[in-house]
Amino acid sequence: MNINSPLLRKFITLGRIDAETVKSKQREYSSTAELISKTCGMAGHELAEQCTDLFRVPYFDIKDFDVSHISEELVKDKLIREHHILPLVKKGRKLYIAASDPTDYGAFENFEFSTGLSCEVVVVDYVQLENKIEQLLDAAGGLHLSEDEFKELGDLETEAPKDLTSKDEDKDDAPIIVYINKILMDAIKKGASDLHFEPYEHRYRVRFRIDGILHEMASPPNSLASRLSARIKVMSRLDIAEKRKPQDGRIKLKITERKSIDFRVSTLPTLWGEKIVMRILDSSSAMLGIDVLGYEPEQKKLYMDALEQPQGMILVTGPTGSGKTVSLYTGLNILNQPERNISTAEDPVEINLEGINQVQINPKADMTFANALKAFLRQDPDVVMVGEIRDLETAEIAIKAAQTGHLVLSTLHTNSAPETLTRLLNMGVPAYNVASSISLIIAQRLARRLCPKCKTPEKLPDEELIRQGFDKDKLNEVQLFAPKGCDSCTEGYKGRVGIYEVMQITPEIAQIIMRGGNSLEIAEVSLRSGFNDLRLSGLKKAADGVTSLAEINRVTSF
Repeated sequence: MNINSPLLRKFITLGRIDAETVKSKQREYSSTAELISKTCGMAGHELAEQCTDLFRVPYFDIKDFDVSHISEELVKDKLIREHHILPLVKKGRKLYIAASDPTDYGAFENFEFSTGLSCEVVVVDYVQLENKIEQLLDAAGGLHLSEDEFKELGDLETEAPKDLTSKDEDKDDAPIIVYINKILMDAIKKGASDLHFEPYEHRYRVRFRIDGILHEMASPPNSLASRLSARIKVMSRLDIAEKRKPQDGRIKLKITERKSIDFRVSTLPTLWGEKIVMRILDSSSAMLGIDVLGYEPEQKKLYMDALEQPQGMILVTGPTGSGKTVSLYTGLNILNQPERNISTAEDPVEINLEGINQVQINPKADMTFANALKAFLRQDPDVVMVGEIRDLETAEIAIKAAQTGHLVLSTLHTNSAPETLTRLLNMGVPAYNVASSISLIIAQRLARRLCPKCKTPEKLPDEELIRQGFDKDKLNEVQLFAPKGCDSCTEGYKGRVGIYEVMQITPEIAQIIMRGGNSLEIAEVSLRSGFNDLRLSGLKKAADGVTSLAEINRVTSF
């Protein structure tokens, strides 16, 4: 992003955006146009049209432009990725290029120097521009290969880091190296959270989990299954000879000079070979900030108030893959100040955070959650994060820490906030300890966001809306949308948003805990106190057009 671009300065001068916002948000966005568009609430084409008026640069609708017509000599991968510009067509010694920021003169000069041509700029919608760049540089087209086609990959180059390949690699493995690197890069570009490499009797498939849903992306020859798994195990520094036991490893992939992404790797022996699952651990997800996670204003205030307390316990609950880690890390980032001593016990440590003392749980070395917590309490802590409360011993030590002047954050696997309380009671934690130590419980799910470009209005009868749970007195405020699908999204959805149930432990809820009440009683009082459950929070997201009713029904109980 060019933070010194005249376009950005122009919008600051006009009072449309302030310098402090630019400074705080520049890392969240990949381009100047995206930052301005998101901050000012403009669509990409609206910003492009304003650029036309402000800088007298022609506007071009790039939506239907066929990138296959771009000459190979003009495809400068590094420049295109770095500057978010796209060469369109060469006419004589003049090259027409598309840019979302028509004032990024340094980028245009770099392209002129690289091609030896004079550049003429047209301004385009930044979203459409990114889509066309994806199409041009996308490696996905090379993932469905026959065995003969696969062998030809040896001559291809890859953007993956040099340290992924060794000078000692067998030349026969060159196609494998290129192929794996291409899959990893493609997964990152598509925003996948997990990669699944799966061997079967007659086929092999590669699937990406995108926005919480698995999609088949590739089907390499089945005969290469063992070589693919061996290559991934080498990259993960695992024992390639051990094929009978599960193994866990890690890969660090350097994307640019400043950005690298970690992959957590898990192997599992199956009937037809080793299944490998790789989870992408992008540290930028922990730096998102609480405003973009999807909390309603009153829910955000409850979380922030709890984080400001000097002691007590905050619990985040939900199934695997519901975003608990990001919620916890977001809270830790808010608390991460020089005057605080913060320690975490995690299994595994997914994202490295500077300024926080992170401990990897290792049961073989007797480094359990409970033992790590005991050590933390001798290390003058202010804030303690426990990856998960799994047993009574860990629960008791965490509660003791919360009662003796420390702020404790942790997770549990339960379906709702009220069930978290009864789960602790069932573990054997005394009721008075639960009532006096826990200050806030957050239950959450992740729902797919509707694509803003193609979502379509959906009309349902009032009777059906009431049956779904909408307030019959506010039906006129409900505007539902359904997914459609376009070039910018996956099946009508793009990205995910959190659905939350944020429950504060009020005196009334504490009394129910003390007399041994069940989760149904707690849930009833919670709703009466104004704390929306997951279903109601989800319905509000659907009514606001953020996601679809079908998606809310998928992720919440109905």
